[in-house]
This record gives sequence, structure tokens and C-alpha cells, in this order.
Amino acid sequence: MRVGVITREWPPDVYGGAGVHVEHLVAALRQLEGGPDVDVHCFGGARDDATGHAVPPGLTGANGALQAVGVDVEMAAALAGADVAHSHTWYANLAGQLASLVHGVPHVVTAHSLEPRRPWKADQLGGGYRLSSWVERTAYLAADAVIAVSNGMRTDVLDAYPDLDPAKVHVVVNGVDAEAYHPVDDPDVVRSMGVDPDRPYALFVGRITRQKGLTHLLAAAEQLPPDAALVLCAGAPDTPAERQQVADAVETLQARRSGVVWIEQMVPREKLVPLITRATVFVVPSVYEPLGIVNLEAAACGTAVVASDVGGIPEVVADGRTGLLVHHDPDDPVAFQAGLAEGMSELLADPARAAAMGAAGRERVLAEFGWPAVARATMDVYASVLAARA
Repeated sequence: MRVGVITREWPPDVYGGAGVHVEHLVAALRQLEGGPDVDVHCFGGARDDATGHAVPPGLTGANGALQAVGVDVEMAAALAGADVAHSHTWYANLAGQLASLVHGVPHVVTAHSLEPRRPWKADQLGGGYRLSSWVERTAYLAADAVIAVSNGMRTDVLDAYPDLDPAKVHVVVNGVDAEAYHPVDDPDVVRSMGVDPDRPYALFVGRITRQKGLTHLLAAAEQLPPDAALVLCAGAPDTPAERQQVADAVETLQARRSGVVWIEQMVPREKLVPLITRATVFVVPSVYEPLGIVNLEAAACGTAVVASDVGGIPEVVADGRTGLLVHHDPDDPVAFQAGLAEGMSELLADPARAAAMGAAGRERVLAEFGWPAVARATMDVYASVLAARA
């Protein structure tokens, strides 16, 4: 079986959870005994382990969504010879749909997020959001199978697209590489990033986008104990305006309390893992999250998680055992921010309890969230769509 995996992100250009998922899924598929031949098609320049597709010259000045469509057309043409097309995110969904039509192969979509659940994109992308929404809807409804990365995501998919046959929507949860993400206690590395390793701190890792709830975290940080620090690994803003909003909030917070550290660049894994390991608590304040691989990465490093109860997060953060869940009411942001502050403060004040939760989180990761299991379940989906077309 030859599988064409279609993605916007591929190393070294990985900036979000979907890119992490694709990278590790492909590696696991390639290592499966009797597994498929996998060809990766991604956005961007040449790669040693994938085929990169640049924006067509005539579209370099166009709306970003039109640029993505142009890349998709080229990727679809390159998928001749594949037995299955497997696309990730709306950026690549149209390539899978076109390949399915032109080459007569089944198209599998993995649902990492949904455009109808991110309405703020309309403010950022204008007509591009209408195009991305059309691409996603068209691809989902025509796909031979949709893989949801959590049960919560499956519910969201069927709610957003009620015309979709529920039998076509499969749940294959995200995984985490527990060898790459494991406890590494290296205070010197933490100190090299401007963080005091001996001071209890809460850590956020994620993109600057409304989805990740960073502004709620910054508001909640006003209520943290004075001896606690806050470390933000936050970059890749959706817009300059969002980046500025965060910069202003960080500056205000730094003027009021010490220990607020903003690391804006992408932190390489060899430095990120010690930073996560040393954190007393890892915080995920997302307002929308199909699953959130960062929750698994933190747990794999043995760190307790305080997270919102949205989407698939309750499926990976066991409330009271591997971390604490905070209820997110979109109509009451003040209560949400107070809940985040309370959860973080509770564990920052009781590092022994936080450590016990972190240990339980790593045990759960090892038992339930390995990439080989994700690859096998994905192979089952490939087999099912091929059998249905036979």
C-alpha cells in the first residue's frame, strides 16, 4: 500500500500540534512491520524526506487561502500512484479531495481543528476564511473517512457537519513520543533561558492565537502567589495585532510582579523538555482544543497540567489525578480566569501533590498514548476505505 500524506507543516517548519502529529504518525507508519510506503507532500521548499511544494509564482501576492489552494492543486497532481490520500488541516484538504477525484483513490481526512469552531479567523483572514471554510466542508463531506483525534472532536465534527455519515467518522487519539518527551532535570538549561529553576513556576507553550487562551492566562496570572513565576513559550502569532496585545499584557504584568519570562522564539526540544520537567505546573488555557498534544507532552515529562475542560482535553487530563480541569464558560471569562488562577495556585503551593500528579500523568501516557498504537489504528482506517472501494 502506498499512502500519500498531505500536510502544510513538515520539519523543520512545524509550528503547531497538527505538524507534530503528522511528523510522528509518519515515523510510526514507516516503522510498522508490514506497514505502508509513505510519501509526504508538504508546503515549502525541498526536503530530504518529503516533497515540498512552493506557492505557484502567479499567486505569490494573493490572499493566503488562495495560495494554499494553488499549492493543493500541485500536490494533487503529484499524488498519482498513491493508493490512499491522507490530508491534515484545511490547508491540505483540497489536495486530498482533488487527488481522490482525479486519481480515483480514497481520501482520508484527519480532523485537528474545525473552521466553524474558529470564527475569529474571519476577522483575520477576511475572504480567506470563507474559502478555508468551503474547502474544509467540501472535503469532509466527500471524504471516504474522517479521523477525529478525540471523542470530543468527533462530536464537534458531526455537530459542525450534520450531513456527514457518522459511520465515516473514526476516533484515533493523538499520541506522544514518550522517549523524546521524558523527565530531564537540568537546571542549567532552564537557567540559560532566563528562568530561575529554583523558583516554582507555571509554564505555557503554544502559539499566539485566540484559540490558545493566552490572554486569559495573563489575566489569571495577576492572581498568582507572589513567590510564583510564569514562563511563556509563545510565538508564531496569527496577526501582528495579537502579538502586540500579548506584548502589552506581558509588559503590564512584568511591571507588577517578578518572574514573568516571555520566550518568543520556538524552543528546541532539547531545551523545552528540561523547561517542562522543572515546571511545577503546565497550563493549557485553550478556549478550543480538539485534544492538545502539549497536554500529553507535559504529562510525558512528568509535569502536572492545569487545563480548560474544552474539546478533547478531559480525555487526556484526568481531573484530580494527572492535573486539574478548569471549566470554560465563553460567556464568563472572569470566572474562567479565576479558575485558572485557583488551579495553578493550588499546585504551586503544593509541589508534592503536583509531582505526584505528574508521575501519574507519565504512567498514563506510557499505557495509553503511544504512536505505534496510533499508527496501527490509522492503518485500520486505510484498510477499511480500500475495502469499501473494492
